[in-house]
Amino acid sequence: MDLYEYQARDLFEAHGVPVLAGIVAETPEEAKAAAEKLGGVTVVKAQVKVGGRGKAGGVKVAKNADEAYEYAKEILGMDIKGHTVHQVMIAEGADIKEEYYFSILLDRANRSYLAMASVEGGMDIEQLAEERPDDLARVEVSPSTGLNREVADKIVAEAKFAEDLRDKVAEVLVKLGDVYVKEDATLVEVNPLVLTGEGNLIALDGKVTVDDNADFRQPGHAELVDERTENPLEAKAEAKGLNYVKLDGNVGIIGNGAGLVMSTLDVVAYAGENHGGASPANFLDIGGGADAQIMADGLDVILGDADVNSVFVNVFGGITACDEVAGGIVKALEILGDSATKPLVVRLDGNKVDEGRAILAKANHPLVTLASTMDEGADKAAELANK
Repeated sequence: MDLYEYQARDLFEAHGVPVLAGIVAETPEEAKAAAEKLGGVTVVKAQVKVGGRGKAGGVKVAKNADEAYEYAKEILGMDIKGHTVHQVMIAEGADIKEEYYFSILLDRANRSYLAMASVEGGMDIEQLAEERPDDLARVEVSPSTGLNREVADKIVAEAKFAEDLRDKVAEVLVKLGDVYVKEDATLVEVNPLVLTGEGNLIALDGKVTVDDNADFRQPGHAELVDERTENPLEAKAEAKGLNYVKLDGNVGIIGNGAGLVMSTLDVVAYAGENHGGASPANFLDIGGGADAQIMADGLDVILGDADVNSVFVNVFGGITACDEVAGGIVKALEILGDSATKPLVVRLDGNKVDEGRAILAKANHPLVTLASTMDEGADKAAELANK
């Protein structure tokens, strides 16, 4: 789960990372009151889980509370890359002398953490990495030791921080490493980490992604969820324990195994080129089990998507045999009853495929069409979605 900037700021503060004061506001009136409380120059910052806020006009410097009111009025409700701004953070102003960059993230390929740092912050790190890769230090961090002081010293040295700053920067990096480990994060990024005119280091803008798989030991993370921005279908699927991701198309997809589902998305998209641009509406992996309730839950979520015109069920029987899957489909349609109104194309293959196809043929449900191959099923589902 990606966090809002103000949530990242609060986590930083809780772990001793130096930050500036910030107050969240959902109305221009609240923004004005916050600016009055902080006093002096403030920054009105749109709270959305996407980059490029400044370029989109979502970050404004306010000289006084009245300006903060006007900027908040302008920013609240703004659409930034498809994300609606529901709240702003009124942040204390800073006397910025220098800007730096730091991040620590999960490096799945090497089964470790990767820390990156640069004395050139405040810009797109992708641009820096592409144009001047030597100016971006990359240091592997062992999960068994974490970002301790020894590793932090190595990072600041390789990033070429000034000698008189290295101790101070290293102390902050260790605390950011604590945020990463203790909050079960997969990303902690500060851009920029600033040196103020008074000589203080401040994490001015933070980005944090926490691992949903660790929710069982991070009960406080439930409070970080913003239901206003959660996709209701994804929330419904999560509540049912389904691996579901909403996409933009009109063909619902159900498969068993992430690899098969990904292949199905590609095949449906390709078939859709011949049927009015039909494309996948979701990713849904029902895993190794496909009993009636799991199938019913999956179909319930997909059929609840107004964009879906047809559903392609693509299953390869392995541990779960095709006759069990077919029985699950038949019972699922019985469970759903009148709420099942959209055509289903079913392709079964693998263990006990003949028995599975026989079960579906015997049921003879008016919504179900059998396909013998994945390509045939994808083409039929795309055709039905385009009608």
